[in-house]
Amino acid sequence: MLSISDIHAFYGETQVLFGVSIDVAQGEVVALLGPNGAGKTTTLRSILNLASVRSGRISFDGRNITQQPTHEIARAGIGWVPDDRRVFPTLTVETNLAIAKKRTRFRAWSERECFEIFTALEYLRWRECENLSGGEMQMVAISRALIGSPGLVLFDEPSQGLAPKVVHDVLRVIRRLKDERVSVLLVEQNPLAALGVSDRVYVMDKGRIVYHGEAAALRRDGALRQRLVGV
Repeated sequence: MLSISDIHAFYGETQVLFGVSIDVAQGEVVALLGPNGAGKTTTLRSILNLASVRSGRISFDGRNITQQPTHEIARAGIGWVPDDRRVFPTLTVETNLAIAKKRTRFRAWSERECFEIFTALEYLRWRECENLSGGEMQMVAISRALIGSPGLVLFDEPSQGLAPKVVHDVLRVIRRLKDERVSVLLVEQNPLAALGVSDRVYVMDKGRIVYHGEAAALRRDGALRQRLVGV
């Protein structure tokens, strides 16, 4: 579903990624772990052409999307849950979801399905997002990605700053996406939580991939996990 091949990405004249290669199969959950500043968020931004990829190739659903306009990449069926949520604060929950709808070749998720996943949202649907808690905004951000009919969802630190109950709901959504054959690339500050829902894992450091393997194996190998991700 997603193939990142030997990309080198820059912010201005500063190189941030050095030959990064990552694959995500259909219906697979892949974790991308590493310390702060390793290049994880830049990798997600490179997929969306929000960071400058000067060499290498990014393919999604059999199509070369390297350096394509961001709106075309989104319309191809890639959903994004950014680390800062990026909801429209002066618009209601209902309107934030409505403007996220688009047609792709992948199945559409309805508002009703989102409200079944995040039951609190149905009671908040007419509230402006600036009056929501951080956890409630995250529910909106995830629901907005689903309503966009994604074949792949990019999650950037989805549990950051959330209460344990909301974190549990987020992980449940990721498992459901896997059941629905939607692919997930997950950047997460909680390595154990990420490894618990992922099929495979990549670990980054200083803009490079330094490890790739089965998530279950890394979860079991405490010594290797401590060396790679510090837990």
